[in-house]
Amino acid sequence: MLAFDSAVKRFGSVAALDGCTFEARPGRITGFLGPNGAGKTTAMRAVFELVRLDAGSVSWRGAPITGAERARFGYMPEERGLYPRMRIRDQLLYLGELCGRTTRDAGRIAEHWLGRLGLADRAADRLDTLSHGNQQRVQLIAALVNEPELLVLDEPFAGLDPIAMGAMADLLAELAAAGATVLFSSHQLDLVEELCEDVVIIDKGRVVLAGDLTDLRAAVPQRFVDIRYRGLPPDWSRLSAVQVVETKDGYARLRVDRDTDLSAVVGAAGSSGVVSFAYQPPTLSELFRRAVAA
Repeated sequence: MLAFDSAVKRFGSVAALDGCTFEARPGRITGFLGPNGAGKTTAMRAVFELVRLDAGSVSWRGAPITGAERARFGYMPEERGLYPRMRIRDQLLYLGELCGRTTRDAGRIAEHWLGRLGLADRAADRLDTLSHGNQQRVQLIAALVNEPELLVLDEPFAGLDPIAMGAMADLLAELAAAGATVLFSSHQLDLVEELCEDVVIIDKGRVVLAGDLTDLRAAVPQRFVDIRYRGLPPDWSRLSAVQVVETKDGYARLRVDRDTDLSAVVGAAGSSGVVSFAYQPPTLSELFRRAVAA
């Protein structure tokens, strides 16, 4: 398990991390979320001692992280760190060897992932001849070439098309199912909601919400009703316990308390011809806005 305990990092007068405490558990995918400048990248760099904490700690399996353990971690930075003029397979071998793999093992692992991600026929090409999406795939393979126990990814889905995003999401789920600890940051909250079991939301260097995503959603006292209808919009103002979150032609999203009489909501929409009716806890996006606004 990766654990941050009261981590503090300041850059001059700016507190990038301000008592940051959270965990990422083995066999699970943890979404690491926050507004721009919240401290996510600083926290990820601290795992690899790319920045040194001013106070607090980062531990792995309950102990300080050693250099040997870091060599078994995988890291995909937001700002890509590969050599643009170097041939793809050559630099994957080089990076694998830096992590302590033999040339043979690094080659075996690289060839597996190059084939899995559809890049086997580009292995001898220079990195700068690839599209942005394919360079992203190579960067991911660079993080996997040491078969990591912990995988830390900073905005891994940025710039990917929907097919590539789906392939990467499936891959991360597979790695977690095999026992790896996966921590990644993203601003694509719908994807995080679909993929992650756990979430950590950080704001101004402090964790403002963390835990199992299903439990966090269930703990919110309000529920949301999504109604699609035909005809004229219903008059929601007649229902005192209902707040309109969003409305547009043929659709309304309402916020209600758990004990709200839903029959009154259905009745108000009945004359408009209800097409679909869904009652559910808040989305991750709504949890996020609630947490960072608190």
